[in-house]
Amino acid sequence: MRIGGFVKNSLVDWDGKVAAVIFTKGCNFRCGYCHNPSLVLPELIDRTEDIDEKTVLDFLAERNNWLDGVVVTGGEPTIYGDLPVLLEEIKSLGYSLKLDTNGTNPSMLQKIIKNKLADYIAMDVKTLPEKSLYAKITGIQVTADIIEKIMTSILLLNNSAIEVEFRTTIIPGIHDEAAVNLIRTLLGKNKKYRTNQYRDGSTIETYL
Repeated sequence: MRIGGFVKNSLVDWDGKVAAVIFTKGCNFRCGYCHNPSLVLPELIDRTEDIDEKTVLDFLAERNNWLDGVVVTGGEPTIYGDLPVLLEEIKSLGYSLKLDTNGTNPSMLQKIIKNKLADYIAMDVKTLPEKSLYAKITGIQVTADIIEKIMTSILLLNNSAIEVEFRTTIIPGIHDEAAVNLIRTLLGKNKKYRTNQYRDGSTIETYL
C-alpha cells in the first residue's frame, strides 16, 4: 500500500462527519478532469515520498475521540491487494470508514462488504457503461472486461446493505441531461446518486 496524502481532518469528504482522509497512490484510469495527477501519473508519483502507514495509524489511534470517521480515496485504493488489511486496522480503532472507488475491482469490493470493512462506499460512474464512452473519459483502452467489472460493481453495491453513493462528474460536451437521466435509471432509485460539476484547474489534462 502506497499512501501519497493524509488530511488530518476534513468537513467535505463525508457528509455530516469530521473525517481524516487517506489518499493512496496509483490509479488504473487517466481521467482528464482528475485533480490528483500527483497520485495518478507514474512520472509524478515518485516525486513525493510515501507516507508511512504506521504514522497514519498512530495518529488515528490518538484522535479516535475527536474524529467521526476515515475516508480512503485515491488514486484508486482497490488496486492494492492489501487494502483490506489497512481497512481492518482502521476499523479496529473504532472508526466508521468510507471508501471511494471507480468500481473496476468488484472482487475486492465483495471482500470488503462481506467482511464489513466499510460503512459507506462511493463509486464514480464516469458515464454510461459503453467502451468508447468510458475510453473517452478515462484516457485508457477500455475493454469489455472493464465494462463488465463496472456493471458487476454497480449490481454488487445496489444489492448491499451498506450505505452507497454513486456519482458522476458532468463534463461539457460529453454529458447532457438525457445521458444523466439514463445513468440514473441504470443505477436504480434505491441508492444515492450525485452529480458533480467539472472544475478547471491543475488536472491530469494539463500534463497530457
